[in-house]
Amino acid sequence: MAKALIGHLAGDTRTAARLATDNRRLRERVTELETLVLRLQAENDQLEARQQGARRPVAPDPEMLPA
Repeated sequence: MAKALIGHLAGDTRTAARLATDNRRLRERVTELETLVLRLQAENDQLEARQQGARRPVAPDPEMLPA
């Protein structure tokens, strides 16, 4: 009986079509997520660079120094 059920399920053509559709959809989603990761990494790098720039000591303005 088990062999008959396995054979019946393996021969279902809808399963192959559904798997192909799911595979395509998942590949598209992975591509979207990879794009999101790259965008977030670039944004993080920009924020980090901006924060590093804010930490640098600022040279005093010559007009503000005592005479």
